[in-house]
Amino acid sequence: MSEHSVNPSSVTSPTGRSRAVKAVIPAAGLATRFLPATKAVPKELLPVIDRPVLQYIVEEAAHAGIGDVLLITGRGKTSMVDHFDRRPDLEARLEAKGDTERLAAVQRPSELAEIYTCRQPEQLGLGHAVGYAESHVGDQAFAVLLGDEFVKLDEPLLPAMLELQARTGGVVLAFFEVDPAETKRYGIASVEPAEAELTDIGEVVKVTGMVEKPSPDEAPSNLAVLGRYVLPGSIFEAIRRTEPGSGGEIQLTDAMELLRSEGTPVHAIVYRGTRYDTGMPLGYLQTVVQIACDRDDLGAEFRKWLAEFVNSDASGGPST
Repeated sequence: MSEHSVNPSSVTSPTGRSRAVKAVIPAAGLATRFLPATKAVPKELLPVIDRPVLQYIVEEAAHAGIGDVLLITGRGKTSMVDHFDRRPDLEARLEAKGDTERLAAVQRPSELAEIYTCRQPEQLGLGHAVGYAESHVGDQAFAVLLGDEFVKLDEPLLPAMLELQARTGGVVLAFFEVDPAETKRYGIASVEPAEAELTDIGEVVKVTGMVEKPSPDEAPSNLAVLGRYVLPGSIFEAIRRTEPGSGGEIQLTDAMELLRSEGTPVHAIVYRGTRYDTGMPLGYLQTVVQIACDRDDLGAEFRKWLAEFVNSDASGGPST
């Protein structure tokens, strides 16, 4: 069992509803922005210092009490599952050398959660990918964590989302504020104040609609969708009724909007913590630098080198 495995019947909100204890990570994409690096290595396994992106995401789920994680995978991505498996040969070698620190680091991925997989034969949209989780999740609420975003563990987001979904029984999203000029890069929400009884959870809003990549003058707000969702089991039936949308794909946003139009409540947490976005090369590089600067074992020396490098480059001097 994982270190964070929980009994679903013991995790309840004040309403008596059980909190979600399973997570789905869609990770079947081709990651064309990172080619040729991702021709043989899944984007989700690109390292951020000494841990792959995917481990940070599973750690985020485990930290929120989720002990069951389903990876929606595609061709050539079996190494993602291997990362969360044991390596007795490597562990024995490290143990023989007395390298207890690296031994613990190698063992940790297998202790985070129970990892399951499901193959998505074709990549036909996020809604299509999430639909493959039905046989694993059933009719219970569950979390969806996109495979290229994560947040700081000491600035958590998921616990509040899980609690909010348990109270409302509906769809729960996460938003973050963007510069108004950047709305054309994101899904943007229109919102109104949430019910008073929900405000103790955090900065909660009620979602009245979403627009995909609107221009700044057409955007209903500056609240952009973050890659975290907590969904009721009814989303699967909605996905089956969702026609292909943008790009000819089955969009999760369309399925959620279908539920909202039929009376399912949709709320969101406005997240103001630290978000890392590794979905594009620039964001990936920024994530590596930010986390390196924050590391106790690397931060001081790396910051010193980085300042010297930037100052030297700016002055036209050597940039080694």
